[in-house]
Amino acid sequence: MWVCELQFDCYQDTQLADAEQAIRQLLDALRYNGQIIGREFPTVIHQGWLTSRVVCPEQNSLHPDNYSRQVELAIEQLHRAGLTSPKVTSRGPDLNSDTTDEIHSPEWQVLYTSYLHTCSPLRCGEHFAPIPLYRIPPVANGDFKQVLKWQEDWEACDQLQMNGSILEHGAVEEISSPASLLSRRGRDLAKRIEFLTRVPTFYYLYRVGGDSLASEQTRPCHGCGGDWHLDTPLHDIFDFFCEPCRLVSNLSWDFKS
Repeated sequence: MWVCELQFDCYQDTQLADAEQAIRQLLDALRYNGQIIGREFPTVIHQGWLTSRVVCPEQNSLHPDNYSRQVELAIEQLHRAGLTSPKVTSRGPDLNSDTTDEIHSPEWQVLYTSYLHTCSPLRCGEHFAPIPLYRIPPVANGDFKQVLKWQEDWEACDQLQMNGSILEHGAVEEISSPASLLSRRGRDLAKRIEFLTRVPTFYYLYRVGGDSLASEQTRPCHGCGGDWHLDTPLHDIFDFFCEPCRLVSNLSWDFKS
């Protein structure tokens, strides 16, 4: 990931409220296109210009070649508010972020996230590195808002179950049951991404609890009921892999060494 700054110059008299709204709309459009990561974007005002600091998947994430139609419309709104298109300055790699996957055609990919991650929830199956969403065709309505809203909900459930103070059981059910509303949304998105990219796209089912290590190792696939246990875990996370059902899962964290 890369830390970048967007500078907006005022080329005509404008109201601060109009400028703030136009910048906020642009940042939202960039976020829902996968060009910037996270939900908080500090913005400061100087004499005659405003600056926002963002985190991007790649150094060139903010290049106009990656714009969606929504981003282009937000740029037009900037101009109507009396602001120039953003001048992008790269400040360097973010030392605390995941490394973005290199540009290549993955053999498979997986929809995966956790409360610890703010990167793209689409990951390369070979390298387990996040794939910037703007590299793939928009999932719905010209952007990836549905994917990011699913990610926010999954991470919120994961945070609740990790805290273990309120709503823990309901949160675990949402991220671990293939029949939960959250899982059905995620699997539908994975199917849509596979259709658009022509790359097998798997969905991750979280697993905790269980009766014993032995029963966990023989746990059948939730989809087809077949044997999906792997001899060697993938990326030290996935102990179960079912290609026909496009599902991956972990050995229960209660028994995973």
